[in-house]
Amino acid sequence: MSKRDYYDVLGVSRDASENDLKKAYRKLAMQFHPDRNKGDEEAAKKFKEASEAYEVLRDPQKRQRYDQFGHAGAQGGFGGSDFDNVSFDDIFSRFSDIFGGDIFGSDPFGGRGGGRRRRSSGQPGSDLKLKISLSLEEIATGAEKTLKVKKQVTCKSCKGTGAKTESDYQTCSTCDGHGEVRQVSRTMFGQFVNVQTCPTCQGEGRIIVNKCASCGGEGRVKGEETVKVRIPSGVSNGNYITLRGQGNSGIRGGEAGDLVILIEEIEHEHFERDGNHITYDLLLSIPDAILGAEIEVPTLKGKAKIKIEPGTQPGKLLRMRERGIEGLNGTGKGDQIIRVNVYMPSKLTDSEKKIVQGLADSPSFTPDQESDKEKGFFSKIMDVFQ
Repeated sequence: MSKRDYYDVLGVSRDASENDLKKAYRKLAMQFHPDRNKGDEEAAKKFKEASEAYEVLRDPQKRQRYDQFGHAGAQGGFGGSDFDNVSFDDIFSRFSDIFGGDIFGSDPFGGRGGGRRRRSSGQPGSDLKLKISLSLEEIATGAEKTLKVKKQVTCKSCKGTGAKTESDYQTCSTCDGHGEVRQVSRTMFGQFVNVQTCPTCQGEGRIIVNKCASCGGEGRVKGEETVKVRIPSGVSNGNYITLRGQGNSGIRGGEAGDLVILIEEIEHEHFERDGNHITYDLLLSIPDAILGAEIEVPTLKGKAKIKIEPGTQPGKLLRMRERGIEGLNGTGKGDQIIRVNVYMPSKLTDSEKKIVQGLADSPSFTPDQESDKEKGFFSKIMDVFQ
C-alpha cells in the first residue's frame, strides 16, 4: 500500500516552516495519542503515520531528499524512517520536545508522555562518510559495490555492554536510572523545572563496576566490516546514499551511527553528460561528410554503427534513442546525441591542392548564398587552401 504525502499527513503546505510543522504534529499527536485512544488500532496507525512524516520533514536534509525524490528518497537507500516496527516509547524518546511536560506545561495524557522514563543505556555512535567513484557506464544501469569499512564495532567479549560480566554494572544512584537530574525552582511566575544530563552516568542511567578488558568499558573496539550497497541508476555527482545503522557502533550498547556514501562521477573519455542524455563529438573527414558513410561510434554498451547521410553539415545533431542513462527512480532512459564535426586538414601536398582547386569552380562546390551554414563550411575549406 502506497504511503500518503507527508505534507498531506500533517496538513501543511510544502513551504511550511519548522514551527508550522511542530504545531501541526503536536495537534495530531494529541488527537491520536495512544493514551487517549486505548485499543484503537486506527488511531495508533495515524499517530505513527504523523510521527513518520514529522521525523522526515523536521530534518532539513531528509526534507530536501523527500522533496526531490519523494518516498523513495526518504526511505530505502536514501535514508528516512520506517515506523512500522517502532514502539511508542521510541517515538516519545525521539520527540521529547513535543511530548515532554515542559512543552505542554503539564502531562496532557497522564501517562508516559510527560513522566520520567528510564533512559536506555549507551551513547549513540557517530556517522561515517565514504566516497565512491563511479564510471558513467555504472551510473547508466546502476551497480552493486562491496565496501570494506574501518569503524568501531561491537565488542564480542562483552556483547557491547562494556562490563566484564552481566552483574558488573549497576543502576546510577544519582539519577535512579533515569539518566537525567531535575531541579525545581519556584518564582513569582510559577514553577520551573530544569532538566540536565546526569553528571555521574553521563545520561546512561547505569554505572559499570568492572570494565571489560577487551574494550576498556566502551562496549566497542576498532574493527572492519564488509558492507554491500546497491547504487541506483541515474545518480549524479554529489548525491549520497545513507545506510542506517552501518556507521560506528554506539558506546555501551548505544544506537549505531549511519554510513553516508558520497557519489563521485568519473569524467568519461568520450561522453559529456546532460541529465540522462549523453553527447559524443564525432569527427568526420571531408569525403565522409560529402559522400556519406557508415561510421562506428562508442556507446555505453560497446560499439554501434550509425549512417551518415551525404552532405551532412558540421554541427548537425544525430540522436540514438535510449542509448543514454536510465533515470533515477524509473524516470525514463536518456538518449545518446552525436554532434557532427568535420576535420579540416591544415597541410596539403601540391597534388592535393591541385585536386581541390580543380573543384573550386564546380557548381556542386559553389556555396549556396541562402545557406549560412553551408557558406561557412565551404569558406573554412577555402581558407585552408589559400
